[in-house]
Amino acid sequence: MQTLTASPLTADAFAPFGDVLEVAGAPDKLINQGLCGRFNDRAQLEFGPDGRAGISIFDAQPRSLPYLLEMVERHPEGSQAFIPMHEQPFLVIVAEDLGAQPGTPLAFITNGAQALNFHRNIWHGVLTPLASPGRFAVIDRIGTTPNLQEYWFDTPWKVQGPR
Repeated sequence: MQTLTASPLTADAFAPFGDVLEVAGAPDKLINQGLCGRFNDRAQLEFGPDGRAGISIFDAQPRSLPYLLEMVERHPEGSQAFIPMHEQPFLVIVAEDLGAQPGTPLAFITNGAQALNFHRNIWHGVLTPLASPGRFAVIDRIGTTPNLQEYWFDTPWKVQGPR
């Protein structure tokens, strides 16, 4: 068994894999008579030539740490954004693309106020809430062509929480 230690999710650490969506710093502009800060255009959404944007609701069963990582997936034709409908941290796993397979995974834990967007073709773990409810709005590609590839590790990874 191989072991990964999850670290806090930061925009810089996650940048090679996608976008962290959070309220950080000053808003890009104030709207609604100055009562609402707009943090504008925070994700690079992609839906491919034969796809369109779809918004779905996922209701995932909570998992616990240590977590057994056996499989990652990727979406070659579109990005995928996970937007929690709660204020609970969740586990995020990503890996570099080494052609037809992922490299060594990295694990992060959100702070409970972060959402994220995986860029197109990024290997990532499944939606992994750490508490109930596991409800997320998911913005991803809807289309008729296949947009899911899975990779099963020969040796699973044990993902543990921060020390």
